[in-house]
Amino acid sequence: MVDTHDSSYDHLVKLLLIGDSGVGKSSLLLRFTDDDYTDGMSPTIGVDYKQRIMSHAGKRLRLTLWDTAGQERFRTLTASYYRGAHGIVFVYDITRRESFANLSEVWLREVTMYCTVPDAVRLVVGNKTDLDAQRAVTRAEGIAFARQHGCLFLEVSAKSRLNVKEAFTELVSRICESPTLLEDEPAGRGVRLERGVGGTISSICSC
Repeated sequence: MVDTHDSSYDHLVKLLLIGDSGVGKSSLLLRFTDDDYTDGMSPTIGVDYKQRIMSHAGKRLRLTLWDTAGQERFRTLTASYYRGAHGIVFVYDITRRESFANLSEVWLREVTMYCTVPDAVRLVVGNKTDLDAQRAVTRAEGIAFARQHGCLFLEVSAKSRLNVKEAFTELVSRICESPTLLEDEPAGRGVRLERGVGGTISSICSC
C-alpha cells in the first residue's frame, strides 16, 4: 500500500475512531494523516475529520477518518457518524483499565446500535505502548478481547509512531478484501461524498 497526495480516488472508505476520552484517538489520527504528534492535545468536542489518499491493489482509496468525542455529553451528537462506516477502530489506553473495560460496556453496544454496515471491519487498538512501565492491561487481554468479538488487534504508540501506519494499513486491506463493503465510486477530486443507509448520498460538500 503506497501513500499519495493526489486527491482523485476510485473508492471512498469511511473509518471511525471510538473510545473513551483521553485514550489518544486524536493523536493517532494526527500521526497517521500528518505524521505529527502534540503532547497534551485538547479533548475532541463533537467530531473531528481528516482525510488521506492511499493506494491498494491498483485502486486509489480516499480515506475519510472521523475522530469522535469520548465524553458522555457528546454521545447523541456522534451517533449519526456511525452510518456508512466501513471500518471501526476501538481505541483504549493500555495504562487505563477503565478505558479497556468500556470497550465492551459502552463502545461495542454503540456499534451494535448505530453502525449501519453489518460487515464493517473492526480493529482494537491498545495505544500508548511508550508508557509500558505503567501498563494496566496486558497484551494477552487485548488479543483475547479482539478474538472474542471478531476484531483485528494491534498495540501502538502515537507518540513513537510504533505500529500506527501498520494498524490503518491492515484495516484498509481487510476492507478491500470484503467485496460487499466497497462500492464503485466515480473518480473524484476535491469533493466529499458521505454515504447514508443503503448507500444513498446524505451530504456533498467541497473539501
